[in-house]
Amino acid sequence: MAAIETVRRYGKERVVLLNHDISPHVEHEDIKRFKREVADYLGLPITYANMEGWETTPPISVAIKCKGFKAYNSPAFCTSRLKTEPFYKWLEANGTRGDLVVYGFDAEETQRMYRRSTIMTAMGYKAVFPLAEWDRTIHRTEEIGIARPSTYQTYKHANCIGCLKAGRQHWYCVFCLRPDIWQEAKEAEDTIGYTIIKGVRLVDLEPKFLEMRYKLHIIPTDKTNSARFWADVRKAIPDDEPENLPCDCAVD
Repeated sequence: MAAIETVRRYGKERVVLLNHDISPHVEHEDIKRFKREVADYLGLPITYANMEGWETTPPISVAIKCKGFKAYNSPAFCTSRLKTEPFYKWLEANGTRGDLVVYGFDAEETQRMYRRSTIMTAMGYKAVFPLAEWDRTIHRTEEIGIARPSTYQTYKHANCIGCLKAGRQHWYCVFCLRPDIWQEAKEAEDTIGYTIIKGVRLVDLEPKFLEMRYKLHIIPTDKTNSARFWADVRKAIPDDEPENLPCDCAVD
C-alpha cells in the first residue's frame, strides 16, 4: 500500500518499484502474484535488486554459508545478504542523493522507522513512511480489487516461511504446515551450532509441538497476539497435566 500511496501523491513517472525476489521455497507464489497485480495496477514494472543465486538460496542456506544466523547486535544474515546488500548496491548505481526512499512500515514500528531514517540520512537519502505519516487514501488492497496474499490467513506478515527472526509461535506454524522447512532448520542448527530461537533448539520443542498439534488440537496461526496464543494453549491443557510451557515473557 505504500507504493500505491506514493504513486497517488507523486505520479508514477517519479517512482521506481524496487523489490527483492526470494526463493520460491520460502516465498509463497501468492506473494509474487500480489506484487505483480499491484505493479500492473500502478502501471509500473517491478525493478529487482537480487542476490546472485537467490532462486536456490533460501534464508537457511544463507545462514549455513555464513556459519551463523546473525552476528552480535546485527541484522540476520539472511536479511543482509538477500535484501540489504543488493539494495545498497542498486542504490549506489542508480540512486541520486536526496531521493526519497519509501518504506511500508506502519505507525507502530517506531524503532524500525528510526533506524531506517538514520541510515538513509547518513547515506544522503530521506526515508519516508506513507502508512505511518501520510493521510491515507487506501487501507486495504481489496479496495482496488487486489486480494492480499493468502499467507495472511495464517501469518501476520508476508515474510519468508520459516523466518529466522521469528519466535516459537511462528515456528509452531512451520512445524505444522511446512515440515520440510522445519527439518531443514533443525539440521541447520546442528550444522551451525547455534539456535534460531534464543535458548532452545527446535528439536527440543518437538515434543510440546506434537502435543499441541495432535492432542490439544491447537490451530497453527501467527496472527494471534503471542500472549493470547500461549494463554489459549494453557487453557487447552487438562487440569491434571503439568503445563510445561514457557511463560509469556519467554516467547515472542
